[in-house]
Amino acid sequence: MIDIDRYLHIIEEEVRNYRVPVVDLIGIQTSDPYRVLIATILSARTKDEVTAVASERLFARAGNPERLMCLDTETIEQLIYPVGFYKTKARHLQATGRMLVDQFGGEVPDTIEELVTLPGVGRKTANLVLAVAFDIPAICVDTHVHRIMNIWGYVTTRNPLETEMALREQLPVAYWRKVNSLLVAFGQGTCRPVSPHCDRCVLAEDCAQIGVKPRKC
Repeated sequence: MIDIDRYLHIIEEEVRNYRVPVVDLIGIQTSDPYRVLIATILSARTKDEVTAVASERLFARAGNPERLMCLDTETIEQLIYPVGFYKTKARHLQATGRMLVDQFGGEVPDTIEELVTLPGVGRKTANLVLAVAFDIPAICVDTHVHRIMNIWGYVTTRNPLETEMALREQLPVAYWRKVNSLLVAFGQGTCRPVSPHCDRCVLAEDCAQIGVKPRKC
């Protein structure tokens, strides 16, 4: 078993000057769970810089669930384009605004069981909202967390859900909220899915590099 405390401490120091993932940046700028939720939905399969601009345009027109539900899907599409799957997300966002108003009194719920009832919200999004917006211990496992934890050999899992369940048993609670932002930044900057920079990785001497094809010089 690897020394996860040491690994994550090294990673935290390494990514200190990396670009902050957009959802974490929004969480720093505001404590509004609505904005964190909507930005997280927009961020799926979308580059952070695109998410940031689209979020800003949408929030200028729909800064709360009541205003969001009043926008038609075509308008939402125009506001969030070119995020990935913008047509599907526009439908989900309009329905989410209405559901927040009709079923949750205009507030974003703070349990994973309620969050996953919202259109387009799965466990990854729900956990990220809990961690960033509500400061509730939750493990958001996206492709970077799943991939890097398996590369290190800290878990041996086949998909993000298995990784989340394994981390809930193994990972100290102190890291639950921040492991996603650390590994997303590290995964985007160094341990990339394709041609990772093992040549300049701060964990190169320790990493098991399971299933990794290092960048060719």
